[in-house]
Amino acid sequence: METKTLIEFVRDTYQTHDFIPLHAPQFHGNEQAYVADTLDSTFVSSVGRYVDQFEQDIARFTNSGKAVATVNGTAALHAALYQAGVRQGDIVITQALTFVATCNTLFHMGAEPLFVDINRFSFSLCPQALAEYLAEHAFVSDDGQCVLRATNQVIRAILPMHTFGHPAQLDELLAVCQQWHLVLVEDAAESLGSYYKDQHTGTLGGFGALSFNGNKIITTGGGGMVLCRDQQAGEHLKHLTTTAKVAHPYEFYHDEAGFNYRMPNLNAALGCAQLEQLPNYLVKKRELAMQYLSFFESDVNFREHCFVQEPEYAQSNYWLNAIVCPDLQARDQLLAQTNQAGVMTRPVWQLMHTLPMYQHCLRGELTNSEWYAARLVNLPSSPVLMSI
Repeated sequence: METKTLIEFVRDTYQTHDFIPLHAPQFHGNEQAYVADTLDSTFVSSVGRYVDQFEQDIARFTNSGKAVATVNGTAALHAALYQAGVRQGDIVITQALTFVATCNTLFHMGAEPLFVDINRFSFSLCPQALAEYLAEHAFVSDDGQCVLRATNQVIRAILPMHTFGHPAQLDELLAVCQQWHLVLVEDAAESLGSYYKDQHTGTLGGFGALSFNGNKIITTGGGGMVLCRDQQAGEHLKHLTTTAKVAHPYEFYHDEAGFNYRMPNLNAALGCAQLEQLPNYLVKKRELAMQYLSFFESDVNFREHCFVQEPEYAQSNYWLNAIVCPDLQARDQLLAQTNQAGVMTRPVWQLMHTLPMYQHCLRGELTNSEWYAARLVNLPSSPVLMSI
């Protein structure tokens, strides 16, 4: 396969002969001013006005009941699962095609992931595969809990990830949750600015977790946010993530075993500036995705490749653009040639059940997960605002 035309297309798009990363942060607004303001105020840690402002701005943007800032996306996911009731010994159903933080969070909570297949258009947890697995392997106990027959463990929740920013089939997943008495927690780390039927991802389940890592659509350097549908639950989660300290002029009294997951004011200042630019980023990333789509539909060298588009029911942020190669050999050839030319491309993550620490985990048939893992390639996806 000849990848020269793709490399030329990406270089023309970004107008550079330098190395092109997969997704680089962009700083063209008030970032320096807001960060400098925190330095001048000396409130650079967990106390400061930018943390409250960032939480309020995210809650407003996503239309969630309450947004709780955390130190990173993994902490946000942990806090969300904990508030949702997941505890040691529980099982949480998730997908094998995900970033490792999804499963690491469960591992460190003492819970266990159980892998169910993805579908072929959202690359997220498949409602049909989920329903079929539960019908064969689980039952609802007299006290209303979903129980795994083989081990008598409680299946507490499902944890779909909105892969590359493309929303999962949330209505269908919620219907399965209602039937089987499960909680839906959304791993929305990649999907800020993505909508499922005009509702922002992370707000349909009880809780959703965002990430603001340096490679996300906006960044706080490191940071995360829990989106809470219920404001009261969100207030409790804010209390938990700030060490469960009871307000007092000088005494240190904590009424629960909480978490020190507070986002520093310094990071939140960066986030406030980045969020001001998010609408423009979303426009530019959609423009880039449509340019990729046009390229792959017209270039004769890529007739057997398929550009990944948003599901018909959704509006995606197109966080990471992706193509599906015809086979593993074509995937590996594309990865080798583009990276050798200084254009960063990446395969999808190693499937979780193939990693040594999760090989023992229970799973259903993972036909789609394995098929796509051998074919997916992510392409440079920074919003084209200027030459990088």
